[in-house]
Order: sequence, then C-alpha cells, then structure tokens
Amino acid sequence: MSTFTLGLIQMRCSPDRATNLERAVERIRAAADRGAQVVVLPELFLGPYFCQREDASLFDLAEPIPGPSCEVLGRTAAECNVALVASLFERRAPGLYHNTAVVFDADGSMLGTYRKMHIPDDPLYYEKYYFTPGDQGFRVFNTKYARVGVLICWDQWYPEGARLTALRGAECLVYPTAIGWHPKERDEFGVGQHQAWELIQRSHAVANGLYVAAINRVGHEGPEGGGLEFWGGSFVTDPFGGLLAKASHSDEELIVVSCDRMKAEDTRRNWPFLRDRRIDAYDGITKRFID
Repeated sequence: MSTFTLGLIQMRCSPDRATNLERAVERIRAAADRGAQVVVLPELFLGPYFCQREDASLFDLAEPIPGPSCEVLGRTAAECNVALVASLFERRAPGLYHNTAVVFDADGSMLGTYRKMHIPDDPLYYEKYYFTPGDQGFRVFNTKYARVGVLICWDQWYPEGARLTALRGAECLVYPTAIGWHPKERDEFGVGQHQAWELIQRSHAVANGLYVAAINRVGHEGPEGGGLEFWGGSFVTDPFGGLLAKASHSDEELIVVSCDRMKAEDTRRNWPFLRDRRIDAYDGITKRFID
C-alpha cells in the first residue's frame, strides 16, 4: 500500500471507567467508518489522570495485560479491522506497575506492549510513585497497515527515544499523551509550554523523516482553581514537520489523516540525515554528563 491512515481520538476522561471504555469503543468505530487504519487513544484513557497525587489506594486501578480491557479492545480492533494503540495502567506483579501501551493488530491479536521509558516527577505529575520505567527498550510494531513506533507522553521530549525507534524501521511515531496546564500558570506560561510541546515532536518528524502523531485528552481534572487543564491540541505532522491536522484545545475530536509513504521516501532522499549520521562519534550519548 502506498498510504496508511491514522485515526487520533482526543477525548475527555470521566471518573467512570466503564463509561470511558464504552466511549472509546464508540470512537474507534467512528474512526474506522472514516477510513482510519491505525487508531490511537490518549494516555491512560480509562479514567482521570490519577498521578496528580500520591495515594497507595490508586494502585487498585491497575490491571493485568492481557486482561479485561484488552479483551474488549482486541475484539473491537477485529470488528473494525483496525490496528489499535491503547495506553493502560499495567499491574505486572505485586508492587510492580507500568504505564503501558498495548498494540493490537487488525485481526484483534495483541502484537505486544511498550512500557513507558521516561517517567516524570513534577507537581501534579507524580508518575515515579506509580510507574516502574520500561524495560523492553524502544519498540516498533509491524501492523497490517504500517510499522508503528509507540512512545508515551514524557518520552516525547527525548530525541534519543524517537531516533532509536526510527532506526528500528518505524514509519510513524505515535505518542499517547496526558499533558495540560496548571490553571494558575496558563496566562503567563501557557502559550510557551504548548508551543514547546508541539515543536519538539515536529522536530522528531524532521530529524527522522517520518510521520509523528500526538494524542492528548481535554478537559479540567482536579479541584476547582487547581488540578490540570488538559490542552488537547492532538496533531499529525508529516516527515518534514508540516502540520497535516490539529485538534482544538477544548473539544473532543477525531482526527483522520492519510499518510503517504512516498513523501517519507522523498524527504529522506533529499534530506538524508540518517545517511550522514556520525555513528563513530556518538559514544558520549550514553553518559549522564560529559565532564
């Protein structure tokens, strides 16, 4: 196939997990009806972003993989004939939890998982309390429609992750995401924060000559006057960083974008960054700091 089609589901996440799963299934079906072949849900879409506080009882939200949600999502992928990427809170073993993306192929089979590698610890993003860093490395999944590289949220700030995933043959990078503004900071810093978030991911597309998609949630979650206001803005960029589609900051939306493989080929032929890499000179990249 000369093209593949991405479907990005930007959604609100209510406190009711069953409702969120049902609404996600509805949106997967809608994406398939519009021609999407690879559908991606936001990070931890089954509920509100619980990492705003440290609370041991919230570990009860985790589930095994495969597990009940995987059963529903795999069946939906098969019924809709789509590849599907879904981010879940994984209970791997007692006391061992991950932020994990599950990848299903169009026949409903589970191709595998990607466990989030970079784990933040910032005000209202207390993920180090809940998540063990991934131990599978950076992964690419050969779905029916495309070779999909999957990373998650905080991974999007690291060019090393994007590059290593691209070097494994990814045709697109998808970033299930949950990112937003602190309401009290939005007026002063909001524009700059959002621009930096979008810019770094568009730069991954340019540096690697592939398609990049970010899939965020929307809506305010947390106490009035505090919490987080998730900024949406889900988008797809082409292999030279051009925006092909972008969602609003406030509304639930479905983005469906066709991706032309020849455009990626042409970009890499004319801007051969992979050819000109000095792989003999990058030993220092594995050090924390070079004194």
